[in-house]
Amino acid sequence: MKKITLFTILLSLFCISDHLEAKDTMNILTTKEQKIVYISMYTATGDMPELKKALTAGLDAGLTVNEIKEILTQLYAYCGFPHSLNAMTNFMTLLKERKAKGIEDKTGKSASPLPAGKSIDFGTVNQTKLCGAPVKGELFEFSPAIDEYLKAHLFGDIFARDNLDWKTRELVTIAALAAMKGVESQLNAHINIGKNNGLTDAQISAVIAIVKSNLPDVFPKGEEIPANFVGKAYLAMLIVNKDCDIAVYNVTFDPGSRTYWHKHNVGQLLLCTVGSGYYQERGKAAQHLKPGDVVEIPANVEHWHGAAPDSGFAHVGMTPQMSKNNVTWVGPVSDKEYSSATDAK
Repeated sequence: MKKITLFTILLSLFCISDHLEAKDTMNILTTKEQKIVYISMYTATGDMPELKKALTAGLDAGLTVNEIKEILTQLYAYCGFPHSLNAMTNFMTLLKERKAKGIEDKTGKSASPLPAGKSIDFGTVNQTKLCGAPVKGELFEFSPAIDEYLKAHLFGDIFARDNLDWKTRELVTIAALAAMKGVESQLNAHINIGKNNGLTDAQISAVIAIVKSNLPDVFPKGEEIPANFVGKAYLAMLIVNKDCDIAVYNVTFDPGSRTYWHKHNVGQLLLCTVGSGYYQERGKAAQHLKPGDVVEIPANVEHWHGAAPDSGFAHVGMTPQMSKNNVTWVGPVSDKEYSSATDAK
C-alpha cells in the first residue's frame, strides 16, 4: 500500500499526524466528548439529518438538554445564526418526538447569572485568561467594533456562562471550525486556546480525525449496491472509457459494511477519499485505510475492503483492462472474520 497526500492541508497547519487510528479516538475522547464533536461538526456544515442522529446519540450518551442547547447557542458565534437556529429547531423537534415516545431527557444545569459589571470588562478578563495573554493587533485597531463584540459578547456574555467549562467550549469551537472551509487561521488560534485550557495534543488530533473522517465526499454517492456486499454500500460510476479500457467509480460504505471476498483476474486500484476503512487479503492481516491511502490489488488475489465499524468510508475504484478484467465473488465476510480483522486496529 502506498501513501499519497490528499487531504493534508488542514493537518499541516498545526503539525498533527494524519496517521491517528479511528479506534484511538475512542480511547482519547470520552463518549460525551465524541458526541459533542459530531454535534458541533454537523451544526457547522448544516447537515440537519446527520445532526439529528448526532443529537440523539448525544442525549443517549448522557448529555443534558441544557448542555446541548448551550453548544448550539455558542456555535452561532462561529458558524452564524442560520446554522445555529436551524440546529436549535432540529433539536427542539427531536425533544418533542422523544417525549412523545415516553423518553424523558435530563434537563441539566442552567447557566448562573453573569458576573456583576459590564460584559466588556469581565469579557476582556476572560479573553486574556483563555488566550494566556492580552489580545491585541492591527485588525482590532482597524475595526474597534469587532474587538468590542468579541470581548463583550463572545468572551463575556457567552464564555461567562458556566454550564459548559472552557475546555468543553473550545472542543465545540475546534470541531466546528475544522469542518468549515477558509477558516484555517481561526482554527489554528483556537487549537492554541484549547491547549491553554486543558485540551491535549492527542485530544485535538482525535477531534480532527473524527471531523476529517466524516466530511462529505467530493464524488457522488450513487445508488445502493444490491448484491455481494455485507451491509449497505453505494456505487456511482464516474468513467467508463472503452478507448482506454478502464472503469472508474466511487464506492461509499456505511459503517461496518464491506464487500464479499472476491478477486479480479487483472487487478484493481483503490484511492481512499473519506473516512476510515480496511483492506484484507486472504491469509494476511487487515490494513487500516485512511484518506490519501492507495491500495494496489494484484491479479487473482482474494480480498475484501470496506468501512471501519465506527466510521463511514469511501474510495474511488479503478478497474484496468475492464474488457477482460472479471470479478469472481467468493462469499460474504462473516461477522467473526470482520471483527477479528478490525478489532483493536
